[in-house]
Amino acid sequence: MNINIRLMTAGDRDAVLTMMRDFYDSDALLTTPADDVLVNDFAECTGDSPYATGYIIEADGEIAGFGMAAHSYSTEFGGRCLWLEDLYFKPEYRGRGLGTAYFKFIESEYADKVAVIRLEVEHDNEGAIRNYTRNGYTELPYLEMVRPCRGQEI
Repeated sequence: MNINIRLMTAGDRDAVLTMMRDFYDSDALLTTPADDVLVNDFAECTGDSPYATGYIIEADGEIAGFGMAAHSYSTEFGGRCLWLEDLYFKPEYRGRGLGTAYFKFIESEYADKVAVIRLEVEHDNEGAIRNYTRNGYTELPYLEMVRPCRGQEI
């Protein structure tokens, strides 16, 4: 299988929004955002935002999934932080090494630019946890807390 990872473009809008809706409607997340939130996320990833970058993962020339990365700073780790916000693969592409390819791509792009790469995962998402562990990620024993703004709901 030929795997290609590239930046998201405006032309990917319909494919990405369909995958985002599937991702956010799944058990992998606690919240189900409104469509306007997803549209805004896509715009952030494909516009000139310094905070978000979107990636398309292709297998044999077909869109197989997407990833989104958020850029921030970590005082704990003393440098820039890359949050892997979303990672989604269409069901027919899961378990075929695309996740590992994505992590290798992210490391090649960012390992010398950031102090730490972070991600979140639901405690009961055992398949994702196995994949992340295989790719060098370890659990931090933090309780994450959030305070919604701008009318967001949890």
